[in-house]
Amino acid sequence: MMDSFIIAALALCSLMAPACGDKGTSKARSCSDIRQFYSGKGFALDGVPQSEISGEHLRICSQGYTCCTSDMEDNLAAQSRREMEGVLKEAGRTLQTSLMGQHKAFDGYFLELLNRSAINLQETFLAIYGLLYSQNAEVFSDLYSDLRHYYRGSNVNLEEVLNEFWAKLLEKLFFQANQQYHIGEDYLECVSKQIDTLRPFGDTARLMKVAVTRTFVAARSFVQGLGTSGDVVRKVSQVQLTPNCMRAMMKMTYCPHCRGVASARPCANYCSNVMKGCLANQADLDTEWKHLAETLIQVAAGFDGPSGVESVVLSLPSRISEAMLTMAENMATINSKLFQACGHPRDGRAGSTGANAVKRGEAAGENRLGTSPNKMAKLVSDVTARLRDMQPYWVSLPSMLCSDRVATGTAAEDKCWNGMSRARYLPEVMGDGLASQISNPEVEIDITKPDMTIRQQIMQLKIMTHRLRNALNGQDVDFQDTSDDVSGSGSGMCGDNVCHRVARPVAPVTNRPKYAVPPQEEVKSSSRSQNLPGVTAVLLPLLILLLRR
Repeated sequence: MMDSFIIAALALCSLMAPACGDKGTSKARSCSDIRQFYSGKGFALDGVPQSEISGEHLRICSQGYTCCTSDMEDNLAAQSRREMEGVLKEAGRTLQTSLMGQHKAFDGYFLELLNRSAINLQETFLAIYGLLYSQNAEVFSDLYSDLRHYYRGSNVNLEEVLNEFWAKLLEKLFFQANQQYHIGEDYLECVSKQIDTLRPFGDTARLMKVAVTRTFVAARSFVQGLGTSGDVVRKVSQVQLTPNCMRAMMKMTYCPHCRGVASARPCANYCSNVMKGCLANQADLDTEWKHLAETLIQVAAGFDGPSGVESVVLSLPSRISEAMLTMAENMATINSKLFQACGHPRDGRAGSTGANAVKRGEAAGENRLGTSPNKMAKLVSDVTARLRDMQPYWVSLPSMLCSDRVATGTAAEDKCWNGMSRARYLPEVMGDGLASQISNPEVEIDITKPDMTIRQQIMQLKIMTHRLRNALNGQDVDFQDTSDDVSGSGSGMCGDNVCHRVARPVAPVTNRPKYAVPPQEEVKSSSRSQNLPGVTAVLLPLLILLLRR
């Protein structure tokens, strides 16, 4: 009787093997889903198990029953790293595109204004002054050419450009007004040396110098700032993820597939800690990134209005014409003072009176090319909005990258993937930046070893912000490219072999000494001429601070 009972029990167990067999056999689920998924990622199926195996060999995922071999774990870990780096590069490209759009819009409009101003001067001066302008057109064309090269980032000293222009204009007008005399190069050299005490153009030359310097320094620093921003984004987006980050990404992304719970999505706080750990160095850009963006906004705010870019650039012909008229109206007094200082020139051939020619040009100050009153205002509004939007970029990356990954909906916190199983994630969320990751439970980080590429970019942001703050005060700076790329206007957003730098140093027409600055400009000129040592004095403590960190 007992024997019959045992036989019947064994028969029943054979029919119910998954329930009565050994514990391992009951968990041997099919691996068909991950085989299909793994193949879809481009990996060969050689060695991929058909059903679950013991997971003692795993080094990243938990060592329970699994459908992943060691090779599969390694391949998927590398895949998670490539995908994450690809997402970061794509996010960076999106931001770069936005910055490039702002750069292109402002750069194009500024050059358009400069070209319109040059055309206006050429057409009105030619119509009014005729031969007087034709014979001396290079004085004006050189000015616009030098201003354009300065804006483009060439090694041009803006103060010397303007001083040289007024000195040459003085010589030309004096020569035209005194053609009855024999006037040689030596005499003209003496004439140009008297420009500071003589002030033949009245206050117009000084006011134009102040306006042009402030406008062009600000415009060049602005496009340089946008270029530096784009370059920082590009370089930081190319920084490779660490091996520990790769392990954490694998654990969060593909270990659920190995465990047979592919539908499980990461817990929100779990994803945050993984991303904050992986992007700890990037988050350290936040402070200087925001400083640069805010300073760019301040510089842009000065581009619009009655003393903005449009007004200054388009008024160049009228300012120059006014200066010429002032000299013509006072030519008798000017001649008297020059004859006293340089001696009375000897008589030569009789000539026409250039002074009268200049007087006929009184109407040349009118700007015959209308402006678009809302265009600069719209550019400033657009760039301000974009810069404000991008300010939290580096610290918002973790939440942005987790937004479409994490579990949502009813009871999501209790059924999400926490790195081990589908259950609630208990650790607290870490703060932003490298120093805050000392206790990160998901990514092991040595906070004493920051990424040096990112530290270099933090320094570039500091340098550019300092230059922009100088520009707010109209102080010129020595603009060498802050990036490794060579580009026309300092932009870091040009691809290889696309942009080129135009290098056109300004050379004086003669070998005369540089002209002194008028007494009322001594203070401003002194601050500009001492600018490079000033930059060094500020940047040296910043460099020391960086090295200490």
